[in-house]
Amino acid sequence: MKTYKLLILLLLLQSCTAQVEKINGVSFVASRNALNETHVNPVVKLNANYAAVMPFGFVKSLNSTTLTYNTNRQWFGETAKGVKQYVETLQKHHIKIMIKPQIWVWHGEFTGFIKMTSEENWKAFETSYSKFILEYAALAEEVNADIFCIGTELETFIKNRPNFWFQLIKKIKTVYKGKLTYAANWDEFKRTPFWGELDFIGIDAYFPVSDVKTPTFEDALKGWNNHLPEIIAKQKVFNKPVLFTEFGYRSVDFSGREPWKSERSIQGVNLEAQVNATKALFETFWHKEWFAGGFVWKWFVNHEQVGGAQNHMFTPQNKPAEKLISTYFKKFE
Repeated sequence: MKTYKLLILLLLLQSCTAQVEKINGVSFVASRNALNETHVNPVVKLNANYAAVMPFGFVKSLNSTTLTYNTNRQWFGETAKGVKQYVETLQKHHIKIMIKPQIWVWHGEFTGFIKMTSEENWKAFETSYSKFILEYAALAEEVNADIFCIGTELETFIKNRPNFWFQLIKKIKTVYKGKLTYAANWDEFKRTPFWGELDFIGIDAYFPVSDVKTPTFEDALKGWNNHLPEIIAKQKVFNKPVLFTEFGYRSVDFSGREPWKSERSIQGVNLEAQVNATKALFETFWHKEWFAGGFVWKWFVNHEQVGGAQNHMFTPQNKPAEKLISTYFKKFE
């Protein structure tokens, strides 16, 4: 009996001290060429254990009914053939996979505003989107992807056609048996109606956290107090883990003010701002049991040629933020 009690005590102590493995992911940007080991090694060095692979479909306008994808005019990594090659190469290095099909509206208009002008057009667009998503869901099953993302930042589409989405999720589950999420925009997730049908509450986590030109760690940490209660409340309602399907900050002045903005006209390199905001995000979320982890936005194939001290965009590559992310990923691997 004493031996049994001692064993129980040891197991309890071990469970209390052990770190919960997180999804430590990168959002792998598609390129023109096939993936090889030199492209994957930096991901491994980052201590990442997941990669989001992102095929693209294109629409000509916010009310276009046809989604074009998997054509010879696209970059290799954006197509089904490219996705399969990327996944298989990453898996050889023990990197798990989320396949995350996305829409690009010509001229860079926001996908959250996609809206058809008639019932007939809605049905045509639904048919096109279903075909796109179900084909990639089948591919996700074929390559044994760990997570499949059913859409990214499509709030108006969901608001106008909720029944379509519930039915689409049922169809996806007939062809893909892994875990499902949806990538809701940071100000959208609280209105997404179908979290109960998925495995993760997925959020593209571009929450504003500071109005300061160079936010300190403390500034950004305090900024999360404006958003954390709502995230926790939604998690409790659905009892699903929260996954940041995208997270990251640009290395620019005021990086925490409107983190979703990607315009190249916004410049003023500020590496410290990126580091401080990123550290605050990790310290706010990564130790919480209900938080699954997330995918850094964004990670390019040719590691040695991207990012760096003069780069003002999102990638942490070859910047101080890369080392910071590697440290946290190692801690929670």
